[in-house]
This record gives sequence, C-alpha cells and structure tokens, in this order.
Amino acid sequence: MNFFDLHCDTLYKAVTEKSELDNPLYEVKLNNDSEFHKLQCYAIWLPDELDGNEAEKLFFKSAEYLKSECNRLGIELFGIGEFLDNAFSKHRNSAFFTVENGKALNGKIENVKRFAELGVRIMTLTWNDNNEIGSGVLSKDKCGLTDFGKLAISEMEKYGIVIDISHAGDELFYDVVNQTNKPFIATHSDSRTITQNPRNLTDEQIKIIISRGGIIGLNLHNAFLNNNPDKACTEDILRHCEYMLSLGCENFLCFGTDFDGCDLPKDIVGSDSIGGIYELFLKNNYNESILKKIFYENAYKFFENFDNQRIM
Repeated sequence: MNFFDLHCDTLYKAVTEKSELDNPLYEVKLNNDSEFHKLQCYAIWLPDELDGNEAEKLFFKSAEYLKSECNRLGIELFGIGEFLDNAFSKHRNSAFFTVENGKALNGKIENVKRFAELGVRIMTLTWNDNNEIGSGVLSKDKCGLTDFGKLAISEMEKYGIVIDISHAGDELFYDVVNQTNKPFIATHSDSRTITQNPRNLTDEQIKIIISRGGIIGLNLHNAFLNNNPDKACTEDILRHCEYMLSLGCENFLCFGTDFDGCDLPKDIVGSDSIGGIYELFLKNNYNESILKKIFYENAYKFFENFDNQRIM
C-alpha cells in the first residue's frame, strides 16, 4: 500500500535531540524498510517561546539536516515543482520539507522566497499563539491576519508554498479565506463537531476548504479524536472520517498524523500502526478505491495540481 502523511514532528525531535531520522525509537522512521511506500511531510516546528532570530536559525539548521539525512538514507526529497510521478513507483520512500509556525520567517518577507528555494512545500501560518503573521488558536489577541501576514501569504502563493491553517484561530482562518486566491489546506486537524476542541475544524470551515480545492489531514492526537482523550482509540478515526465524508470530503480527506508531536491513542504506536488502521477501514466496509484516496491519492493529486498552477 501507499501512504501520504501531511504532518509529523519527527524532524524537530531529531534536530533538537541531535539524533537521526531513522532512530528506531521514533514514531516515524525515515528509511526504505517499511511495509508500505510513503511520502512523508517533515515539519520543522518552531515553538512559540523562541524569538524570531532563534526560530529563523533553527529553520535553516533543519533544512540542511533534512537534506543530509535524505542523502544518507537514499530518500527522495521533493522540492517545489518537482514531478511526483515516481514518488510511489521506485519502491523507495520520499519526503517533503514543511514548516510549522510562520515565526520562522522572522518578520522578513524575503524569507518566503528563500524558503521556497530550499524546497519548503507547506507553511503552517501560526502555532498556538500570535506571531508576525497573525493569531493562533489559543492566542488572547484575536487579531486575525496582520499586515505582514497579508503580504506573507501573497508571497507564499506567488512562490508556490502551500498555506496551512491548522493551528490558526478562527479569525485568522476567515482572513485567509478573504485574502487568498489559491487552495489552502489543514494538514493536521479533525472535526470540531465530533470532538469539541478549538484546534479542530467547524463544518463551515471544512466546507470552505474543500470548496477551494484544499485538503484536510486527519490528526491522530487523542485530544482531537475524542472528548475524553484517555478513551481515544482507532475507532475514533473512523468516526471523524465518516462524518467528514458526509460533508463531501471524499476527494479531499487525507492523513496528517502528527506522529512524534502528540499524545496518541493507546492502540496506535506510530507509522507501524498505519497498516492496522487500513485494515480497520476495510473491516468497516470501506472499499479500496476510497481508501486509496484517503491514504495517498487525494494528497498526491493536490500537490500535482497545485504545482501546475504556480507562477514561480
């Protein structure tokens, strides 16, 4: 089987722990030994506690580290506009470089182009607090997009970096809707109707994202899957999936696991559990064609189409 994961925090973990991306203790292992072929988005998380200079420095350090690790392990690292035709056909795994928290820009608009040149495919605009771009989901100042943020997302669209609204506050979400022309995505968010967590998406937000041609990655964090995190399990993934499919997400639903960055349900251990999740879907009468869409085709087609539209 094939698997396209829109989000994990393994890169941050490896860089800050001075480890390797194929560390067997990590929930995601960057190697070619897994039972399925995957395209893994590796996010460098920039904690809100970092100042702009620290965040920018960590970003560039991580960019060099990911490139080095991919070369060492024989993993294909896809940059902007590079054809994905062979991503699942060479019997090797592939990677995208992504950014979680626009604080990495350090308030420098020229960094958007620099990030694109380094192959950044996705940027999550905020983490939970405010940054130069706008207000995160837990920020007290519900400012939405700042003037710098409006300029930043315009540059992101220009240079082909996909805008990610996971972690955005609702005010920021609707400002992005009004300020963008291209599809934007939610890499790792679930349904707020099913689990009443502000990090999840409302029905209206889900419908807006898919109406614009964006995609949504199912997050496996226990607190997003179940209102009682201690009781979260793989069946909760089905609940969120079924509900989002009822809203019209068949061609837009994906996975954004958040591996190595969240508390998982007790019956999920990391990427080694993906095969079991696939089997659970089959046992619940999901046909292969829909599962192929959710597990990799929807994300694959999104990036293929997005790159064809870029003007860089």
